[in-house]
Order: sequence, then C-alpha cells, then structure tokens
Amino acid sequence: MPLRTTPLTFALLTLAGPVRAAEYNAGPADYRAVVPTLAPGDTLHLTGGTYSDLLNVTDLHGTADRPIVIAGPETGAPAVFVADPGPCCNTIEIRRSSHVVLRRLTIDGRGVDGAFGVSAKDGASNLVHHITIEDCTFLRHDGSQQHVAISTKTPTWGWVIRRNRIVGAGTGIYLGNSDGTAPFVAGLLEHNLVADTIGYNLQIKWQQPRPAVEGLPTDPAVTILRHNVFVKTDRPSPDGDRPNLLLGGFPDTGPGSEDRYEVYGNVFFHNPRESLLQASGRVSIHDNLFVDVAGAAIRLQNHDLPLRLARVYHNTIHAAGTGISFGSAALQGDFVVGNLIFAATPIAGPIAVQHDNLGDAPAAAPTYVARPGTTLGEVDFYPLPGRCQGPPLDLTAVAADTDYDRDFNGTSKGEFVFRGAYAGEGTNPGWAPAEEIKPETEAGDADADADADADAHVDGWDDAPGEAGPGDVAGADGADAGATAGDDEGCGCRVPPGNPATGSGFALGLALACRLLRRRIFG
Repeated sequence: MPLRTTPLTFALLTLAGPVRAAEYNAGPADYRAVVPTLAPGDTLHLTGGTYSDLLNVTDLHGTADRPIVIAGPETGAPAVFVADPGPCCNTIEIRRSSHVVLRRLTIDGRGVDGAFGVSAKDGASNLVHHITIEDCTFLRHDGSQQHVAISTKTPTWGWVIRRNRIVGAGTGIYLGNSDGTAPFVAGLLEHNLVADTIGYNLQIKWQQPRPAVEGLPTDPAVTILRHNVFVKTDRPSPDGDRPNLLLGGFPDTGPGSEDRYEVYGNVFFHNPRESLLQASGRVSIHDNLFVDVAGAAIRLQNHDLPLRLARVYHNTIHAAGTGISFGSAALQGDFVVGNLIFAATPIAGPIAVQHDNLGDAPAAAPTYVARPGTTLGEVDFYPLPGRCQGPPLDLTAVAADTDYDRDFNGTSKGEFVFRGAYAGEGTNPGWAPAEEIKPETEAGDADADADADADAHVDGWDDAPGEAGPGDVAGADGADAGATAGDDEGCGCRVPPGNPATGSGFALGLALACRLLRRRIFG
C-alpha cells in the first residue's frame, strides 16, 4: 500500500534527508523508545543511572562495517541494568539480531536466581550472530550455580567477548547447549576477567552435526581464547565441582569437524577440587600460566566427544598435582613440547610426541623463575638468567596457530630456545599477573587492528581465526557430573505495553519519527 503524503509527511521527509548513521542520547526513562529504531551505523549513548526496564535487542541488524552500538558513558556514573527480582526475564535478551555491539554497560544480577545477564536462547528459531560484548561489568550473577552472566543457547557465530569484568557468577560464560544442538562457532574471547564463580569460569559446549542455519560457517573455523584471566576461589559448588575452563568437542564429520580452539596468553589461577583447563575435540594450548591446582592443570581426554588433536607448548605450570594429563590418546595427533612444569607429576598419559619439556618439583621453582607462588598479584614466573633454556625447538607443526611465535607478554620467541610461557630472562618487561583485566600491549595485540570487529578471526576461516545437563558424560576428573548452569535458559522476556518513552523531548521524538518513516518508505 503506498504511503499517503500529507504536509506532515512531506515535512518529515524533508527533515530526514539521506539515510545515514545517527547518534542518540537517552536514559532510563526513554531509551526503550530508541532501541527498536536503530539502523546500521547508529549509536545509542546511554546516560548514567539505573535501568530497571530490561534491554531487548530484537530485530536489530547492523553490518560488518556499520554495526549498531549501544554504549554506556565513557566517564562518570555507569549505565546499570539490574535483574528483575521476580525474575520475569533475563536482563539483556538478544533475538533475531546481528552486528550489534554492547559496550560499557554494567549488568547487576543482584543475586537473583534465574535471571541471566546477557542471553541469546531458543535454539535455531533465534538467528543471532556477530554480537560484540566489550568493556562491560557483570556483578552478582550468583543466585545459584546455574545462574549465568553471558549465555548462548542458539546456533551462532562471530561473537566477540572482550575486556569484560565478570565477578561473582554461578557460571561466568556459557556458550552452547547441553545437548550439543546450539554450536558456538568462530568466536573471539579476549582480555576478560572472570573471577569467583561457583562453577565454571567459562564453558563452550560440545557440538552435534551442524544444523542447517543460514549463514552458519561451513568452512573450518577457529574459536580463540586469549589474554583472559580465569580465577576460582574455594567457595563450594553444590551442583558439582567444575574446571575453570571446559571446552567440548566438534562434530565427528562434516562442517565443523576441522574446527579448532586456540587458547593462549591466559592466566588460569586456583582450583581446589578440579582441573584448571579440561578439553576434548581439537585444541592448541600455548603460552599460558597455570597456577595452583590440586589435580591436573591441563586435562585432555575423551568427554562428550573424543579428543582428536592436542597441541600443548610453551606453557608455565606451577603448584599442580599433575601438570599435563592425557586421559585419552589424541586420535589426530599430539604435540607436548617446550613446557615449564612445577608439579608432583609433570606429564602423564598416552602422548606420542613429547620432548624438550622442563619439569621439577614446586619447591624447586625459585631456582628457575623470579618469584613463584600461589598468591595472584605477588607472583612473577619470568625466568632467571640461564635457567629455562635449551636447544632451539622446531615448531613447524604448530606454525598455523595464531601467535605461535609470541610469548605470554606478546614478544617474539626469537630462536625458540626458552621453555615455558616467557621468552626471556632476568627482569620481566611485561605485565605482572593479577586479578584484573590483562592489559593490551602493542606487541601482544599486533593483530588486534585486523580484528577490531573480530573479522580477522571469525570471518577469515583460512586465517586460523546454559549449561551441563543430562546429555553430558562425566569426565575422569568429575567435570559435568550432574546438573549445572542454566538448562532452563534463564527467564523469558517481557515487552511492556504502550509507549515506554515517558521522558522523550520533541527533538528525540522527531528524530525517531524520521527514522521510522524512512524505514517505511525505503524498506
């Protein structure tokens, strides 16, 4: 039906002009009127304050070079989204949206059980991809172990989760579904702090054969986890003990079967009852720090799916019962080389390729590195002069891994003569590990410019870049035994009746009318 032209219509069209990116300013009283109107390239700047009306990101589609951005203030009081006390809903729900950025928001779970922080759920009926969550703070999502700060329960890809602070959650980040039907593909998780969780700091679920979802990558893809800090405390886990990080396997055949995880430059600190990292599938683990664990620092084994490819090199491990443990042979090969391990048992299990690892008892660590210990913020695992070196290593087998030639600090490994996560000796020129967001460095993030919106790693397939339930099988060290976080996908989402824009001024209303009119006319 053609649009009827009236004097008001003509005036609005004249004011509207060409369709171009717009910037809006709104607060708790009127922001919900702006969100549905956002178009590619638009930015909504939220004022500081408490947002008790929940954020629905629904039917918003930016583009790779013109994402839609919803951002809190750069300075001053934050924009704080608080959980519904009912709870009626997840605090931020994402539905049928793509190329959307959530930036500088604070999401406070207030200890309410069942209201997730950010959720994309409902399986294949909810097409969501290329979502960026950056520089956000998630607090008090610990009403139970099944309460999750960031959760996906739909087949999705191209997510970037970076520089977020997640403290006090049941599960910090949970990506995928317990039955393997909601694959999380080609993601980038970097420079996050996840601390004091009841269960997992982070879990990415195993994957059944890929569903037929439009746009879901079919070429080999890589999910990268780099420069994060994962910290657990001694708080009890009533639904079962969990590793800091658990990575599930990929499909046996077809799309996704050649996918990989790359895990590098991270800090894994403290787990009194479980591993620091457990994985199956296809994984490369390099240049990380693993500190203070009663069991295995790194546990690789068949779990929900087989262990297929396992590359573990240039990691520093301290104060572990076992440094690197293979519970199963890797069917497509392994590579355990150049690690520095202070553990009662440095390496265990069926490993075909292992050499040039340097191991000793934890008590001997002060004779190798500057300041070993188990108090984060006081330790320094940088090598003492002449103590952590050996013949040059041949890393040809792992040369396809991202930053395989960069150490924990992001500096060049040179001739590959050092063992462990640092390629140097004497005084540490880099960041001292602490319970904080690991800073970005020019050297360590040399490729960051190329993936400012993650496209270098989540769209460039040839460039190497919810929660457990009855579908899980318990690992040898107990991971996933019993029910865990959020199989109910958190809460539903309400849409309040009527016009929620109670505080909009004339200029804001006119701008919104122009945007809505342009959409109606031009599609």
